[in-house]
Amino acid sequence: MTKITLHNTKTRKKEVFTPIDEKNVRMYVCGPTVYDRAHIGNARPVVVFDVLYRLLRHVYGEDDVTYVRNFTDVDDKINARAAESGRSIGEITAETTQWFLDDMGELGTLEPNAMPRATQYIPQMVAMIEDLIAKGHAYAAEGHVLFAVESYKNYGALSGRSIDDMIAGARVEVAPYKRNPMDFVLWKPSTDDLPGWDSRWGRGRPGWHIECSAMAYELLGESFDIHGGGNDLMFPHHENEIAQSCCAHPEGGFANVWMHNEMLQVEGKKMSKSLGNFFTVRDLLEQGVPGEVIRFVFLLTHYRKPMDWTEQKRREAAHELDDWATTLSLDHELLDNPIDLRQCDQQIIDALADDLNTSLAITKLRAMAKSIANSSGEDQLKDRRIFVASAFLLGFDVVDIAKQMRARPTDKDLEYYTLSMVYERSQAMETKNFTEVDRLKTALLNAGVEVRMTKDDVELVPGPDFDPSKLEALK
Repeated sequence: MTKITLHNTKTRKKEVFTPIDEKNVRMYVCGPTVYDRAHIGNARPVVVFDVLYRLLRHVYGEDDVTYVRNFTDVDDKINARAAESGRSIGEITAETTQWFLDDMGELGTLEPNAMPRATQYIPQMVAMIEDLIAKGHAYAAEGHVLFAVESYKNYGALSGRSIDDMIAGARVEVAPYKRNPMDFVLWKPSTDDLPGWDSRWGRGRPGWHIECSAMAYELLGESFDIHGGGNDLMFPHHENEIAQSCCAHPEGGFANVWMHNEMLQVEGKKMSKSLGNFFTVRDLLEQGVPGEVIRFVFLLTHYRKPMDWTEQKRREAAHELDDWATTLSLDHELLDNPIDLRQCDQQIIDALADDLNTSLAITKLRAMAKSIANSSGEDQLKDRRIFVASAFLLGFDVVDIAKQMRARPTDKDLEYYTLSMVYERSQAMETKNFTEVDRLKTALLNAGVEVRMTKDDVELVPGPDFDPSKLEALK
């Protein structure tokens, strides 16, 4: 069996992954708060842990891996969105949950085995809170219930911070009912205009952190194998999850391995609406960026390193994926038969098994694609099958990409426009007047044609939205 090593945030080192039960490998990943479209930063952990899910299924068997990713559908951001829009909370969360599923599906991610919604597990949260009070780890005050941080001696171990450091570095809510500034809310009161459930502390709703603890326990048990999420969740969310879960179920260890992906930036800067570099997954998709291209750009960078989304990377990824599909010259045997993951190249498996080294896996795929282009006959067909299976383990359905390419509309006169661009550019180089070049390029882009210009060549590539009729006026 393939040996998997993973970097464990809890121990701060890479360790051999040993599941509690090889026939019941369990992973929990923190999901979205559903009040709006997912931006590309939200999508990075989804893609990262999708690759891990695929690897675990490949090594241990599809039926022996359970992946849980939650939806937070009770939250103050959702309440605020409902108040400002005049729409019901249920309507907003139903819509945005489906948006998330649709957008992540476009990125080639598999749906987890379970996708619990917080509002489905309120009784379990209330029961866990009651248990924490009974054990002396929580207390009720002014309609709230708070976790007593000082009651858990290992608080801060995951993030490596002392309580004093955490108080100094965090935005701690100052409230007169708190015994300690670091104590965090398990339950809070709800006014009539907010979602609420009856409890012994009055009508209210759960705090954020208790949601994941309750759902993880109900679906995966008191101890499970992997807990994942972005490193922005390490403190306070994951730190608080550990504290309340280990105090509620001291016989268990909660998660054995903690994994955190680094953050995403755009063109070297933090993504921000004020900088004009903030965009959602749907924004990219509607701009004609295929989901597999977004996924490719994500996986070029190791998950524990900051990722920089750039337009250059997007163009190069689109070009490379097209080249993969074209170079393979897929025949009917590959097009018409299911992909056999048993044919996956061991180099790709080993790269992913080494703490999800997706960048190395893609490097190996590139070498395989070049090898296929230089081979022939039965060897080439065998290599194609291996390549297709290996790419699929990473979440790239090269067969489907090739089918889409074949289905794209083509224009017999595209060569005419290529020659026109070459001629007009040569004229412009002499006259220094690029007006006509710019006019042709704009028209081609509007018609769904990617214009690739190098120092010595012009290449026009019809995209998925190529509309030849829009070019007729150029003749």
